[in-house]
Amino acid sequence: MVERADSGAVAAETPVVPGVGKRRRGWVLAGVAVVLGGVLGFHRLVPNWPGRVGSLMESFLPWGGALVVVLLVVALVRRSAVALVALLLPVGVWVDTFGGLLLPGEEGGGRELVVVQHNVSDENRDPAGTARALADSGADLVALDELVDPQLAVYEKALAADYPHHVVRGTVGLWSKHPLSGEQVVDIKPRSIEVGWSRGLRAVVRSPYGDVAAYVAHLPSVRVGVGGLASQRRDESAALLGRAIAGESVEPVILLGDLNGVVEDRGLRPLTSQLALAESGFAFSFPAAFPLARIDQVMARSATVGHIRTLPATGSDHLPVVARVTLE
Repeated sequence: MVERADSGAVAAETPVVPGVGKRRRGWVLAGVAVVLGGVLGFHRLVPNWPGRVGSLMESFLPWGGALVVVLLVVALVRRSAVALVALLLPVGVWVDTFGGLLLPGEEGGGRELVVVQHNVSDENRDPAGTARALADSGADLVALDELVDPQLAVYEKALAADYPHHVVRGTVGLWSKHPLSGEQVVDIKPRSIEVGWSRGLRAVVRSPYGDVAAYVAHLPSVRVGVGGLASQRRDESAALLGRAIAGESVEPVILLGDLNGVVEDRGLRPLTSQLALAESGFAFSFPAAFPLARIDQVMARSATVGHIRTLPATGSDHLPVVARVTLE
């Protein structure tokens, strides 16, 4: 007769090796750190389909630094040496890409213009207060987007004393302390938008340092949905604007506008490939209540855009941005 094993017998336990779980978690953290570093350093290689995922990721690329901090805290809690070493990769890439923006920027020289860009919002309930705040900046040039009646008349009246020269085309305008000439519409309307849509202008500023071609533009909005980032119209408009600026005969060139995209977004390559960007400052401008990205931009050619910063909130859902542009 075969005897059965006693049901009360304790099964043999599998030996537990101390520290194995922690080491595994350390390698997982290290892998995440390496992937993050790769995304930060080679984001242009991320395909833009489906749903323009590449552009969507690039819209929040600077916030990769926050993910690095989170991973660092977890690695310290886990006391994982391998994760801490791996984190040197994303830290190095982030510092190389965005570290310069943390610096205060150099003092401007004598040949400079102070410029302000602001989407004032077509729902702004205090246009007079917004105008006063912008005038108090002392800027040479003030570019405004989403100008609609009857608010436009308020801006024209409130800014007249400080800015005797201005031009408005469609829903964008430029106010200047210096004379303007050559004012014209810049056609940046995507094919799918109805006639009457006008969000681009160009004028020549007769500055104390010579003529400057100034462009003001408000590119179409983008939307994030279940299908990803809907930026086709924005990208088409950016290409049209880039073509116009490429053919500009007056130098230097300054572009001010709500471009509905960050400078890392590949959809703005027609502009960022030929214009200099701000050398320092993040200046997140949208949304005003909790700024996550700078979609209000100052770019230039044959000129240097120094430190860019935001001004205090106005009645808009955007924050104004101000920068010093040094002319070559």
